[in-house]
Amino acid sequence: MKVIVAKSAGFCFGVKRATTMALEAASGSGRIYSLGPIIHSPQMVAKLENKGVRVIDDVDQAEEGAVIIRSHGVTVEEMERIAERGLGIIDATCPFVKKAQDYARLLDSEGYTLVLVGEREHPEVKGIVSYARQGRVHVVANPEEALEIPVAQRIGVVAQTTQSYENLRRIAEICLNRCCELRVFKTICDATAVRQNEAREIAGQVDVMLVIGGYNSANTTRLATICRDITPRTHHIETAAQIDLRWFVGAVTVGVTAGASTPHWIIEEVLGKVQTIDLYDGK
Repeated sequence: MKVIVAKSAGFCFGVKRATTMALEAASGSGRIYSLGPIIHSPQMVAKLENKGVRVIDDVDQAEEGAVIIRSHGVTVEEMERIAERGLGIIDATCPFVKKAQDYARLLDSEGYTLVLVGEREHPEVKGIVSYARQGRVHVVANPEEALEIPVAQRIGVVAQTTQSYENLRRIAEICLNRCCELRVFKTICDATAVRQNEAREIAGQVDVMLVIGGYNSANTTRLATICRDITPRTHHIETAAQIDLRWFVGAVTVGVTAGASTPHWIIEEVLGKVQTIDLYDGK
C-alpha cells in the first residue's frame, strides 16, 4: 500500500519544550512533580514517571521539591497554592496558552464579558477561565451554545489554542450580534491550523486514515473528527498494537497523521507496522 504521512505529525513546539524541560528537571536532584499529566500522551507520561516525574492531581500531594506546570497550564489558584507551600515552579506552560491567559485577564480587567471558545472540562480551558477574576465568563464549544450567550454591552473572545479557525469565526459572528462592542483575539496556535489543513488534504486522497495520539488529547480527537468527515475509514489509535488488519481490506492508500502530543517513536512504530501490510484481502 502507498502510505502518505503528514509532515507536521507529532510534537508541536510547546509540547517539545515541555517534555524537554521535564526531562532536564528529572535528571537533577530533588523530587519533581507534574500537576496533572504534562502532555496528553499516556506513553510519554509513563516514560517521565520512570525517570522520576510523579504526576499529582492536587498541589497538597507534593511534599517538597518542585512542580512542573504542564503545557496546558494550570489555574491561577493552583499557581498561588504552589507558591504558598514554598515549592519550586518549573513553568512549562505553552507560550500560546500563556498568551490566551494574558488576553483573558486583559479583557476581564477592562470590563468585557469573556467568551472562551473551547471544551469546558479541558485543563487548558479551566486555566484560562481562572484568569477572569470578575467571573463574567461563558465557555462555548460550538455556534449552537454561542446562541445562548446573554446579550452584553461589550464581549471579548479568546479561544482554546487547539480550536479550529472556522469554529472561532462562526462563534465570533454570533457574538457580534449579541453586543455593542466586540473584541476578538485569535489565540489558536498556528501549528493546530497546519495540522488540520494537512489532515484534510491527506484524508481526501486515501482509503484509510490513521490518526495517532492520546485519547485524552483534544487536538488529536479533533484531527480524527476532521478526517472521519472526509474518510469514514478513519481510526484514532494510541499505539501500533491497536492496529487491526481488517481496517485495510481493499485499501490501496493509507494516510497517517498525529496529534501535537504524540512522541516520534510512537509514530515510527505505527509506520513500521503499516509498511509491513500488503494489499489485504481479509483472509
